[in-house]
Amino acid sequence: MIKLRLRRMGAKKQPSYRIVAAEARSPRDGRFIEVIGFYNPKTNPATVKVNAERAKYWLDHGAQPTETVRSLLVRSGVLPGYGASATGEAGATE
Repeated sequence: MIKLRLRRMGAKKQPSYRIVAAEARSPRDGRFIEVIGFYNPKTNPATVKVNAERAKYWLDHGAQPTETVRSLLVRSGVLPGYGASATGEAGATE
């Protein structure tokens, strides 16, 4: 199965991430198929850049995003926002 997930880059204590399409069994920083974006949580606000066309291509071909990548895709506008039922009960409390 293909997963859309984060690949850690950057120096020690200065993480930045690439959003990649990778085989589910490959290691976190191991082999990947394609880079579709990047995420830098250290900037204010956090930088997220996604190639929407390639992300939609992989999603249409059955790739499963991790929860973090799913939230980044929602934030960048590639995926529509989901209610509490799709993301779990944690966001439903007031």
